[in-house]
Amino acid sequence: MSNAARLIHISRPVLWINTIGTGVVGMWLTGQLLDPQALPILVWLSLPFNLLIYGVNDIYDQETDALNPRKGSIEGARIEPREVRLIAWAVAASNLPFFVYFVVALPPLAVALILLYAGVFVFYSAPPLRFKTRPFLDSLSNAAYALPLLIVPVALGVPPVWPAVLGLLAWSVAKHAFDAVQDIEEDRESGIMTTAIRLGPRGTAVWSGAWWLVSTVFFAAVSLPVAAVNIVIAGILIVWLLRRPSPATGRLLYPLSVAFPYIAGSVASGLILAGIFFGVYP
Repeated sequence: MSNAARLIHISRPVLWINTIGTGVVGMWLTGQLLDPQALPILVWLSLPFNLLIYGVNDIYDQETDALNPRKGSIEGARIEPREVRLIAWAVAASNLPFFVYFVVALPPLAVALILLYAGVFVFYSAPPLRFKTRPFLDSLSNAAYALPLLIVPVALGVPPVWPAVLGLLAWSVAKHAFDAVQDIEEDRESGIMTTAIRLGPRGTAVWSGAWWLVSTVFFAAVSLPVAAVNIVIAGILIVWLLRRPSPATGRLLYPLSVAFPYIAGSVASGLILAGIFFGVYP
């Protein structure tokens, strides 16, 4: 595999929807189908930012990834120590030019939000903070996945749609903890303590279910169909895990969890685009 293909694999393209998809929705929520000012942010939210998230994660998670059977697939790479230098240089080379541009071209608040966004995900994996190993902080820190809904409008000088931002903040907290259930055994063996380990599968189902319920309330303030889709898919995931609370169930449900943002995002995007097209939004 070439270095470029390897780096793309490490960036986990199947999960780019969580960054670039959120950024695109953030742009559409301003009422613009395509705003040229948003394009540099959207490009950054594709390969560069995902390589930053998952490249740093893979560097610091080599021990637990070596035990995880789902690594080495589309769900994430299993890197070798000799690849650390390549990944570190690639992360720097692909992200620093964007940071320089953002400092020059964007309002200070947008730059601060971008740095916060990047910083949270770097220190999710990297010491000394390493949120990944701190129960509840690991889950709460992943609320940062919602920040593109805030970054893009602020960069464009448009007020954010706060119920959408708050809804996605809560949704992201829920999803992180839920997805970590499948890795309980590997993380415990590596000495990592997570929300999923602390609460166990059943407790994590309750934790995630509560946050998904909060997200549904906020989404309902923006779109009832989106809120309905959200509660239905979240309900399936939570009820199934409560009935069979185990890491094996978490692994079984992970494909639906991956599909969750694609399904809900498609509904939300379709409604926004239809509203813009027919002149009823914003």
